Order: sequence, then C-alpha cells, then structure tokens
Amino acid sequence: MSQQQVDNHYQKNQDTPDLETPSSKKQPSDPLREAWKQVENIGQTLGEALQSRGNVVMVRVNDETLRHMDMLIEAEIAKSRSEAAALLINEGIKHNSELFSHIRQVTDQIIQLRNQLKKSILNDNSSEE
Repeated sequence: MSQQQVDNHYQKNQDTPDLETPSSKKQPSDPLREAWKQVENIGQTLGEALQSRGNVVMVRVNDETLRHMDMLIEAEIAKSRSEAAALLINEGIKHNSELFSHIRQVTDQIIQLRNQLKKSILNDNSSEE
C-alpha cells in the first residue's frame, strides 16, 4: 500500500465516529497510518543496516532467533535471512550504544597499559646492555 493509499484511507475515514473526540482531547491516530509509519521506520532502519554490507559473517542461531528472522522475511521487511540478520545486529548495536561505549573505553585503557608495559620492558632491556 502506498503512502497515497494510506492518505486516501485516512481522508475517507476521518469523519467516522470512532476517530472523533472532544476538541479538548488529543485525537487518536488512525491505526493504518500508524502501521504505515512503523513500516517506513523499519524500512529506513533496514536501509541503514544494509549500507556498506561488504563483510561476510557466518553465524549459527537457535530456533527462536531463526523464527524471528523468518518473521521479518514473511512480513517483507527483509528479503533474506542475511538482510534480517544484518537488521537485527544493527538494531542490537544501536540499542546497546552505552555498553559499547564503555567497552571502547576499557579496551583503550588496556591498549595503553600494554604499550606502557612494552616500553617498560624495552627500557629495562636496553639499560642492562
């Protein structure tokens, strides 16, 4: 269904009693329009997840994860299990950005400590000669 069809549906059903509320209350949104917005958001997210997909990763998943991936394909959100996996990985990274930021900070500290240790060992060896 195109955005134009959604808009036409919304305009046709705008005067139906179930959508009318007193002017003091916020009018509830049309379920079809909300669903379309969600599909557009998922489509945008999928597009972002699929950009620059030049790396290949083989992964084993459990049955539940496979069912979820297949749901994305059945709903035509993803074209393949590969696209579904890329989408789910990308979303997992986005939703755990604070965790990944913390991991980055700690790994940077580890790298600095390794470099300090290497320098210390090299300095000790050169002073003995």
